[in-house]
Amino acid sequence: MDLQLSGRVAIVTGASKGIGLAVAQTLAEEGAHVVAVSRTPTGELPGKAVHVPADLMDPQAPARVVARAVEEFGGVDVLVNNAGGPPPGVTLPRFGFMTPDDGDWQAMFEFNLFAVVRMIRAAVPVMVERGGGSIVNVSSTSARQPAAMNVDYGAAKSALNHVGKAVSEEFGAQGVRVNTISPGPVLTDWWTKDGGAADVIGGMAGAAKQDVIDQVAPGMMNLVTGRLVRPQEIADAVALLASPRSGSTTGADFVIDGGFLKEL
Repeated sequence: MDLQLSGRVAIVTGASKGIGLAVAQTLAEEGAHVVAVSRTPTGELPGKAVHVPADLMDPQAPARVVARAVEEFGGVDVLVNNAGGPPPGVTLPRFGFMTPDDGDWQAMFEFNLFAVVRMIRAAVPVMVERGGGSIVNVSSTSARQPAAMNVDYGAAKSALNHVGKAVSEEFGAQGVRVNTISPGPVLTDWWTKDGGAADVIGGMAGAAKQDVIDQVAPGMMNLVTGRLVRPQEIADAVALLASPRSGSTTGADFVIDGGFLKEL
């Protein structure tokens, strides 16, 4: 299938690893000009991608990223708001409502909501000027499944879902589509890094890291597929939503979670 992305300009945040890296690679393979945003570069980025170093918790960074995309390629057609999760220096999972303090809540919302709001605010006028575009926000099933774990993270992602729907309503008539992807547990370094989620859960369950990844976590979350989601599975969905082939899809939320969510 030709996704008609050749020559289009795509900004991907959090592009140095995990889902963001898979998205950047996939869009580049489809012929898009990729502006890859992360605090640090990685040698795994596609050779033709332009890396823009940015800390999106800096309120001025999103405008600079969009300006760089315009400078390099003349505009923005696709914005993938993938950066999110634990703010820099924070380890999740975090258990209990009483655990995060005001500073934790503020950092979580700054990274997972306000940074995205600023990226959208910077990109939409450029998209409208070009006749439209596609925004894909990477949220989480935690936004739809409240629990006594990562409460601040889930709340921030719930707010992100609201923002995406609202922006899709306001700017849809001007050609800007906004959709959300809600991954379940994805096999990234959020799980695998030293001191990451697999180590935290393993310490509580008395299990080795690999056993947590292969068995404990899928069982704990009752994943129908029996495994964590692969980053490429998210990237493929992002590419389709970014494509003009999804021209009538806006305001939607696509769940890719291995069967974690059970409700209708």
